[in-house]
Amino acid sequence: MTEQDKLAADFEVHRAYLHAIACRVLGTPADADDAVQEAWLRLARTGGDDIEDLRGWLTTVTGRICLDALRRRGARGEQPLELDLWTDLGNGPEGEAVLADSVGLALYVVMDALTPAERVSFVLHDVFEMPFDAIAAILGRSTAATKMLASRARGRIRLGAPTADSHSAARSVVDAFLAASGRGDIGGLLAVLAPEAELHMGAAVVRGAETIARRASIGARSGSTGYPALVNGAPGALITADGRPLVLMAFTVDNGRITLIRMLSDTKRLAQIVPSWIA
Repeated sequence: MTEQDKLAADFEVHRAYLHAIACRVLGTPADADDAVQEAWLRLARTGGDDIEDLRGWLTTVTGRICLDALRRRGARGEQPLELDLWTDLGNGPEGEAVLADSVGLALYVVMDALTPAERVSFVLHDVFEMPFDAIAAILGRSTAATKMLASRARGRIRLGAPTADSHSAARSVVDAFLAASGRGDIGGLLAVLAPEAELHMGAAVVRGAETIARRASIGARSGSTGYPALVNGAPGALITADGRPLVLMAFTVDNGRITLIRMLSDTKRLAQIVPSWIA
């Protein structure tokens, strides 16, 4: 085995870990792939002879690559998670773990409002438990300043994550709608739809509970999975099939009935807000 082969083998040991970091920071598997590949190229150019802690070195390099990528997004004026209909998400499918080791759909959208430094400091510390002094070296900031960045990010994320109890009643109505839709149960759908309910699909509008119920009952797809989410602080759902996002739905519930459903089915836009764990 050549030195280069050994270096490549050592890198592969850490690839999944680096990819997880990049996914959490950048938000998409494709961007994470690019970041990890760049980390390998930098390692190949540097060589491993003078690296005592390869995992730590690769983590630092990957963190800096992600930071640069986030800054480039800002420089180009890109807003990859800013959608006309979905401006702020709260607790996602793993909402109770939003500030723990599981970052849900909602958190990825909220994180898009963070600065690159806030995003990197929050993910590396709160998700991957990296010490602040190591993160400070990645950001080129003092340890105290890095702690402040993570604290500020935490505060912004909490503001975008309403408590589950505040929408528990509406959530039960939405859950009943999704369950009835999955069964093709028109009666169950009519039970939770207001007679004058509307379904908005971009510029198209469908009116009336019966018409919506028929569409929902035949639209259910075998093998699809629904993930609960909060959309603009209200109950919503992400529908996926075969690991791919199909539809993001937002519901307005009044007096125990659904009065409005908004749907986003643009696959390109959905791909920008769906985290890696969906697949």
